Amino acid sequence: MTATVTLILLGVLLGIRHAVDPDHVVAIGTIATRSRSMRQSATLGVLWGVGHTLTVMVVGGAIVLSRMALSPRVALAMEFGVAIMLIILGLLNLAGARRADPPAFSCARPLVVGMVHGMAGSAAIALLVLATIRDAALGLVYLLCFGAGTIAGMAGVTALVVLPLTMAAARAGASRRWLATASGLASLAFGAALVYALGGPAALFATVPAFVSR
Repeated sequence: MTATVTLILLGVLLGIRHAVDPDHVVAIGTIATRSRSMRQSATLGVLWGVGHTLTVMVVGGAIVLSRMALSPRVALAMEFGVAIMLIILGLLNLAGARRADPPAFSCARPLVVGMVHGMAGSAAIALLVLATIRDAALGLVYLLCFGAGTIAGMAGVTALVVLPLTMAAARAGASRRWLATASGLASLAFGAALVYALGGPAALFATVPAFVSR
């Protein structure tokens, strides 16, 4: 019983820590400039976490149940997809910043972005489970607790880091456009850096790629 409780707490805590990874904060920052209220901002974080948890449970759960890890090239390709997504989000924000009216709030975007991030993180999370938890059922419990921690952590990140910015943006159109531009440029820069790190001849396109979890 003690071991199970420890496992649950560890999963939740590691999920919360996972939520504050730089690429996650950058991604949610680009989306949050569309928010106009505290409720919308909190919803963004929760939806991102739900999307992330869905793919972690599906992909990570399949790996845990089959006890077959993804190849390094596939894992790197998933991470590379996050880099491309950050670049796309950056370009969308820069395009939206030129509009006088803020873009319409969408629940679909944070959910999809969270799912892409969850796909990329599934390999590393599942590898950790395979290395430390022998029982498949407990492994699935850990993944679920990890997902719950990620949802809570991302909601907290959105409230503490992104919310003050979006509230300032809601009060002045010029502020919103500046924030959209800044978040778009940050997303572009971070995505380009990941493309360079993950897509070079020493990583994804290497003859024998080696996956290193971020």
